[in-house]
Amino acid sequence: MLYHLVDWLVRSHGYPPGPYAYKDPLFRGTCALILAFLVVVLAAPKVIRILVRHKIGDRTEFDHKALNELVGHNKENTPTMGGVLIVAAILISLLLLADLMNYYVRMAIFCMLWLAALGAVDDWLKLTVGRRSGSRDGLKMYEKLLFQIALAVLLGTFVYQYGRENMAIATVIGDEPVETYRIFNVPFYKQGIFLNTTAFLILTVLVTAGTSNAVNLTDGMDGLAAGCMALCSFVFMIFAFLGGDPLKASSLLFPYIPKTAELAVLCGAMVGACLGFMWYNGFPAQVFMGDTGSLALGGLIGYVAIVIRQELMLLIVGGVFVIEACSVLLQVGSYKLTGKRIFRVAPIHHHFHLGGWTETQVVMRFWLMAAVFAALALATIKLR
Repeated sequence: MLYHLVDWLVRSHGYPPGPYAYKDPLFRGTCALILAFLVVVLAAPKVIRILVRHKIGDRTEFDHKALNELVGHNKENTPTMGGVLIVAAILISLLLLADLMNYYVRMAIFCMLWLAALGAVDDWLKLTVGRRSGSRDGLKMYEKLLFQIALAVLLGTFVYQYGRENMAIATVIGDEPVETYRIFNVPFYKQGIFLNTTAFLILTVLVTAGTSNAVNLTDGMDGLAAGCMALCSFVFMIFAFLGGDPLKASSLLFPYIPKTAELAVLCGAMVGACLGFMWYNGFPAQVFMGDTGSLALGGLIGYVAIVIRQELMLLIVGGVFVIEACSVLLQVGSYKLTGKRIFRVAPIHHHFHLGGWTETQVVMRFWLMAAVFAALALATIKLR
């Protein structure tokens, strides 16, 4: 709204066209970072009191006796569903600072609200209905996957169709123009791989559902998911800005996708919201984000990677999320095939906790890993 108000004032007063600061998505992304941070920090105390009043608190229960004894009851009844703070801060930042006429921004809002609602239903069933019935189960895994896949199919269909209708030739392979909206970009490789509609949809489903669930699995210790997501979002804030600028994209051999620079505002808001949430989610946590926040954050960063054609880069930037998800897959696969477990417990952050690391040591060391992955991803910008 502020963006459109300032733009209207500039045009209505007859100011000459120019590179005004408000036009720069990176500038507005930085403003969104600050705004989202302040929204969460200022609103969190009241939201936490509301969650406590309604007894929306988690019960720390693991399918592992030693882990239950180690964690104890320190986290008992800590308010959950704090992800509403993150979602609200991102939404407010976008409504005020983003170009709401941008198709990719509107689809991002749709993606976030869909997954936040899915996560909220899951949290509510676990923390209210489940508490009364004596069960901790919320939605079944297949139920969550069904809604995630449905969302991914919708996103993939509309993003692909929009890219086709607004195709811009910005990269040349040999003498042939490239339809950048359907390139599968490969790090360290100058050329890309073309995707047809079916392949694009399959990739969108894998990235959206996979990233959403990977962040959800990582959200098991105070500040862990929020800190890693802040770093990941910061890197994609830069990638979105570079990929949406024709000159910068061309010089760096990025696939240029028109109008995607606006997603830098979204990523900036995600960084700020995660940093603000860490103010209250750091050890010892006063609030957990729950599925409401983790599913939405994971889905959003996956959506950004799809739109700017940097899906493989997401595997590097989100290295911690990949490790967490793979640890669960390996653990389950090994137990079903051989009856033996690879790790003490999965996800892997609990493996190290049982191994003698304190919770703060695990979180800090995973943050350091996330920072290294982020630096590695940024270094690949010049390696094609």
